[in-house]
Amino acid sequence: MPRLRSLTLIAALFAGLAAPASAQQALTAPGPEGELAGTLVTPKPDHPLVLIIPGSGMTDRDGNNPLAVTAAPYRLLADALQQRGIGTLRIDKRGMFGSKAATADPNAVTIADYVADTASWIESARAQIAIDCVWLLGHSEGAIVALAAAQELDNLCGVILVTAPGRPMGTVLREQLHANPANAPLLEGVDAAIAELEAGRRVDVESLHPLLGRLFAPTVQGFMIDLMAHDPAQLAAATDEPLLIVHGGNDLQIGDADAAALRAGAPYAEFVEIDAMNHVFKEVPADAPFANRASYADASLPVAPALVEAVAEFVMRPRGEEE
Repeated sequence: MPRLRSLTLIAALFAGLAAPASAQQALTAPGPEGELAGTLVTPKPDHPLVLIIPGSGMTDRDGNNPLAVTAAPYRLLADALQQRGIGTLRIDKRGMFGSKAATADPNAVTIADYVADTASWIESARAQIAIDCVWLLGHSEGAIVALAAAQELDNLCGVILVTAPGRPMGTVLREQLHANPANAPLLEGVDAAIAELEAGRRVDVESLHPLLGRLFAPTVQGFMIDLMAHDPAQLAAATDEPLLIVHGGNDLQIGDADAAALRAGAPYAEFVEIDAMNHVFKEVPADAPFANRASYADASLPVAPALVEAVAEFVMRPRGEEE
């Protein structure tokens, strides 16, 4: 009897190894100068695929960033969706990480360029798996890319915005910088600098505090000018595809005014507020900024279950039943 039990366990082990359909696999897509790189989790038959578009700066396919963000929100969300049979495609932006070969200068980019990359990713995914359309999930700045893509691409199932700006990024950036009283000594000239970028003009960083030099570095000003020219609420209003807006009540970077702007722009959209969720999809205590910030470096914390539920329910809903 013990021998039979051992053989049964071994057979079960090999049976599991022989079922790779849900395993993660590398996927590439054509970029402007070289390959874009990402990670694909194949959906179960008749289940959807969600393309996760990263947030600002050097954010990788897992949602991590060299600036002390190691919470892995995209990877953890993908893992949770995989448990429901939902596939995901997580990507590195052109010129960064696995997509470094796609362009020599990752800062020489526009939102339109990211939309072109999104189209390339969709074509690569559709060549790999049998799907009619792809859902776009944009996080933070990635939400602007997702909304812009919705104006250009035809093969989308719909759009999901998670902790997304609802106002132009110049407004959001100005508010973020002034929100912390400790920043006051650094902010001389910052409002004028943002106003110049909003007007489409580059600024001289010598007029700013040295600690802000990286934020307004000449190498990124072209992208900042392009980014600030996009109004997320207007893009949401022009989006015909099913639209889900998910806002976190404990988000330190994106406030209630942004959620309100998106809802005003697209009143038809489905809206979910997750009171305890922060900007990196984690549940944290209210009025606890240190715990909130600490979660940015904690990949052991799961993403908010309500986020998984909201995304899964929205993308699994039969077409024609969108609210």
